[in-house]
Amino acid sequence: MGVLSLHHPWAFSFGILGNIISFMVYLAPVPTFYRIYERKSTEGFQSVPYVVALFSAMLWIYYAFLKANAYLLITINSIGCLIETVYIVMYLIYAPKSAKIFTAKILLLMNVGIFGSILLLTLLLCKGANRVIILGWVCVGFSISVFVAPLSIIRLVIRTKSVEFMPLSLSFFLTLAAVVWFAYGLLIKDKFVALPNVLGFLFGMIQMVLYITYKDVKPVAKPITQEHKLPEHIVAIVKVDATRGRGSSKPPHADKEEKGNKIRG
Repeated sequence: MGVLSLHHPWAFSFGILGNIISFMVYLAPVPTFYRIYERKSTEGFQSVPYVVALFSAMLWIYYAFLKANAYLLITINSIGCLIETVYIVMYLIYAPKSAKIFTAKILLLMNVGIFGSILLLTLLLCKGANRVIILGWVCVGFSISVFVAPLSIIRLVIRTKSVEFMPLSLSFFLTLAAVVWFAYGLLIKDKFVALPNVLGFLFGMIQMVLYITYKDVKPVAKPITQEHKLPEHIVAIVKVDATRGRGSSKPPHADKEEKGNKIRG
């Protein structure tokens, strides 16, 4: 790190700033997971962005170990792996069974299967500079997927006209981090670091525009999905009331009166 700070002082400065901002990005979902902890429910939140972020951080650590003077990439992505793991564990504790199964499958597929395959293939089939180049393009591809992952949240915001599941702090720090890491990549002449942050900046701007657009809009009714499903006893009551409304002209209390008369009789 001393060599980097001596020969590339601006790059070192942007790298340190990138570490600080990216740390804030990793901490941005803390209020979300505190809410999950308080309510003991994941509600409408999804695990995919956190699983993809963990996978991307693992890839960048591998890339940084192969590339010289990439200590600043190692530090922030190691912290990211730890934080994302905590988020995923909390999600698995409070998520409904179907969401737990889905998250476990994605974890096994990406963080074990795909990452393990990339590790083995690059170590066995690639050598020297070619290994770094190939892994660099792989990192670019999956870094883009980190920025694309929130598209499901963007779709939810547009459909419901509610920003409840898209924290402004996360969108803001993602955009700022993209700008800083893009500058860092340019200064150290590493296109694999610079390229994905162009898309990161664009997606961050889209999220902030959506937040400004819908923050004061009254949300429309949300469809009852697997993660918004009402408790079973509430669903049962709704079904009973609906049946009465269609099949009988008696007032709602009539059944209770008839039942009471039978008991008294």
